[in-house]
Amino acid sequence: MLNIFDCKNCFPEIEKLPPVDIERESMRRIDAELERRGIDVPSCNLPVVKRCIHTSADFDYAENLFFSDGAVEAGCHILKNKSPVIITDTNMALAGINKKSCGKFGIEAVCFMADEDVSEASHRTGFTRAVCSVDKAASLFADSGRPVFFVCGNAPTALVRIRQLYDENIFRPDFVVGVPVGFVNVVAAKELIIKSGIPCIVSRGNKGGSNIAACIVNALLYL
Repeated sequence: MLNIFDCKNCFPEIEKLPPVDIERESMRRIDAELERRGIDVPSCNLPVVKRCIHTSADFDYAENLFFSDGAVEAGCHILKNKSPVIITDTNMALAGINKKSCGKFGIEAVCFMADEDVSEASHRTGFTRAVCSVDKAASLFADSGRPVFFVCGNAPTALVRIRQLYDENIFRPDFVVGVPVGFVNVVAAKELIIKSGIPCIVSRGNKGGSNIAACIVNALLYL
């Protein structure tokens, strides 16, 4: 097999770093750029912020991420000590969550978006599948006593439904990662979660996505 490092002088612009050093060097450069920009992130939130920047190469996450009081500590405690069920709003977010870490901590991770009953409920009611997915989660876990960790990277309507059920005391999730990307109702839906009092990490504004949602969960798992 051809080793890309065999011809060391072919591509002098390419840095020759062993795989184990690539992420470490990336994080070092993120630290340096944050310092250069004069951005001071609270140390408790820094691992999550850096993971989002590392995933997206977007330094806006140093300033647009909202953390409820004690969010990182609370999120870590739920994930590592309470064997929660993680419910995502996309299979892409589900795929990005570290399964080895989930297995280590007894975490079940699921996505209901492609389930036949969710599709049927969406067709019947006219609600989005994201809303119907939240309703399914409520029917399964509202009275189960099992902690629920919602992870939303795509669907603002999921956040709206979470807030509705929370306000009506029907379903009260233990934690929400709310980082849907987009333009329609995205900003308002995120603010609903921020103002709810639910422990959360939310990206204010239009930015986010399934990759950011997964990397926030992974950042908490890696701490």
